[in-house]
Amino acid sequence: MLTLDKIKISIVGLGYVGLPLAVEFGKRYPTIGFDLKADRIAELQTGKDRTLEVSAEELTQSQHLTYTSNPSDIAECNFYIVTVPTPLDNHKHPDFTPLEKASTTIGKVLTPGNIVVYESTVYPGATEEICVPILEQQSGLKFNQDFFVGYSPERINPGDKSHRLTNIVKVTSGSTPEAAELVDQVYHSIIPVGTHKASSIRVAEAAKVIENTQRDVNIALINELALIFNRLQLDTSEVLAAAGSKWNFLPFRPGLVGGHCIGVDPYYLTQKAQDVGYHPEIILAGRRINDNMGFYVATEVIKRMIQKRIHVAHADILVMGLTFKENCPDLRNTRVIDIIQELQGYGSKVDVYDPWADGEEAKHEYNLDLLNNLPRKNQYDAVIIAVAHQQFCEMGITGFKAITKPKSVIYDVKSILPIDMVDGRL
Repeated sequence: MLTLDKIKISIVGLGYVGLPLAVEFGKRYPTIGFDLKADRIAELQTGKDRTLEVSAEELTQSQHLTYTSNPSDIAECNFYIVTVPTPLDNHKHPDFTPLEKASTTIGKVLTPGNIVVYESTVYPGATEEICVPILEQQSGLKFNQDFFVGYSPERINPGDKSHRLTNIVKVTSGSTPEAAELVDQVYHSIIPVGTHKASSIRVAEAAKVIENTQRDVNIALINELALIFNRLQLDTSEVLAAAGSKWNFLPFRPGLVGGHCIGVDPYYLTQKAQDVGYHPEIILAGRRINDNMGFYVATEVIKRMIQKRIHVAHADILVMGLTFKENCPDLRNTRVIDIIQELQGYGSKVDVYDPWADGEEAKHEYNLDLLNNLPRKNQYDAVIIAVAHQQFCEMGITGFKAITKPKSVIYDVKSILPIDMVDGRL
């Protein structure tokens, strides 16, 4: 079994999860950051991170970290950490393609005594059922005899500068007691707040997938309440503020649920539940509610435009914000796209402005051409505040009215403006 003083780490996948991990490990151990995207490697080698998760200064502090897009360069490593995404396919079923490709890449260079740790979110059992057979097939080695596996779920919160890798307790696990202990020691060496060693890989996998499932269900409840309160002509924010005066009321807010975790992870759990003969009711009900919020917002905007006798067809509408959350460039699984596409379906002309989003990524992922700057004055029949970026919060109602026509609709998804200054909000 490996020891800490012999560890040489490879991080496979240098996105929002992998790069912060590589930087921290690179301060202490020989570490190679591997990503298939050569442009990503070139960017990092110049000290820039497009995800904004790691600063240029932090990158330079990681003195033992190097980068590569060549799979043969990681053959010298003995401790592999997989941080590739686990998306959904068009039918909202788990898509294991990135994990399978990463496992194939590692399997080809795996040697006796190596450990492979997975951080990607999966359902309980997936690591050993899907990834391990690929490692065995590609390497010709035997699991738990020649090589070992661990699972330590990522807990990265994109854009959050308070909750970082080093101050969030890390769940760890391993395929044997000895492997579990070493995996725990490796992570504990870079995380001052400590680790939680789970009894098995399956327990660690389950713990991860329910973290975001719990949040998803709670947000779905608040979203449903918002739909009800709208019909009762009650302001949801006022109701939540009143209810929040009780010490144990959970402070969830209504909104769009996107991103790489909350809107995705529940489907991994429900897939596995259905595989073993159980149809989950609450989890899927929550998913249906949250997945439909974008369409609800678009319908509410159209309704208010009609009430003001604004022609919907060919109307000029501005959607402010495309990322899945505020003050973050992450466009993964953003549900703002549902609002945009629904409005386009009514024949409206929809512009999108987001100072945080990357224009090339928006074009590639959603076929959208983002505005480079805020538009000229009095241009729009409707403005939808979809994301609470700091720049938008600082505009105030005067800033929004400056870009709308005298007869127009302002809909505030994020409740950043007082209710009496907008035409509608969640």
